[in-house]
Amino acid sequence: MASSDHPHPPIRFGIIGCAMIASKLARAIALSPLSTLVAVASRSLSKSQSFASLNALPSTTKLYGSYEALLDDAEIDAVYVPLPTSLHLEWAVKAARKGKHVLLEKPVASGVEELDVILGECEGNGVQFMDGTMLMHHDRTGRMEGFLRDKEKFGELKIVQSCFTFRANEDFLKNDIRVKPGLDGFGALGDLGWYCIRASLLAANYKLPKTVTALPGAIINEAGVLLSCGANLVWEDGAVATFNCSFLANMTMTFTVVGTKGTLHLDDFVIPIEERSASFTTSSETGFAELVRGWSPLPSEHKVMNDLPQEVQMVKEFSALVGNIKWGGAKPEKLWPTLSRKTQLVLDAVKASFDRGLEPVEMKA
Repeated sequence: MASSDHPHPPIRFGIIGCAMIASKLARAIALSPLSTLVAVASRSLSKSQSFASLNALPSTTKLYGSYEALLDDAEIDAVYVPLPTSLHLEWAVKAARKGKHVLLEKPVASGVEELDVILGECEGNGVQFMDGTMLMHHDRTGRMEGFLRDKEKFGELKIVQSCFTFRANEDFLKNDIRVKPGLDGFGALGDLGWYCIRASLLAANYKLPKTVTALPGAIINEAGVLLSCGANLVWEDGAVATFNCSFLANMTMTFTVVGTKGTLHLDDFVIPIEERSASFTTSSETGFAELVRGWSPLPSEHKVMNDLPQEVQMVKEFSALVGNIKWGGAKPEKLWPTLSRKTQLVLDAVKASFDRGLEPVEMKA
């Protein structure tokens, strides 16, 4: 993680696009001690003005009626890009070429080939890249990783199960960009499955699986976009991850990891039930109590308090990295582009398996 002890001024952010998630990030940028929101751009000035009013942005916030105008602003250090996935390649590349650091909403690209172009431009122009997977920045995630890497308490990875669903209304299912093939063609897989894939990779210490196979029973809309689907990931050592994601089921965010010696479980792995605290349970060397009347030992609950919500922690971490580059002469951190690329590779493989009639797809780095 980057150091957050910076004597420099806050990193100046611009937001390109006024999607709903942009409101959450506008708040996060304002709450982070290392950043400030200086500009917002939409395809029309009226949309930027409406966004500013809705989010009670300071009157000093610059409002632009085009994305190009924001990128031409020399007072902006970094951009958050919550545009539809099909537009990420164009605008992330343009931002990097203008010297803007890029915080890109997930899924990051329509395929790994596009992502490689984005990452190449970021690296070539010396700008930091990070995707918007907020759960990675919660203090709980670090605590969980500590347990999963403990050979005495957890052992070797065997099973991962994750599920991220919510029940969308009829307007969403007809009109949201996440169900439009020309905007976010991955559908539920990209919007929700991305988190399941990232969490599964976290459990496997970010090793790519050997094979990926889409599960039967997927549901698509009339345009061919996935509304509900799942997949199996299998690693070389026999570890297996299964995930399900859907726009058609009650909101659920479960994540369970089982090792030879221990188990980890949580019910809110994407968005904590409470903003300022989050919990997870662990158990080690679990067996039956006498006469099979219960468990012994009982699972342990771990509650993690956090001063800043996970999206603010994300902005703070990103801003610290940008500050290290801008004032400390550092190179962009490669961890975050690497994790984005691995997640995209698995996402692409799941989609390929579905398109090929549920055939297993061999993973290639």
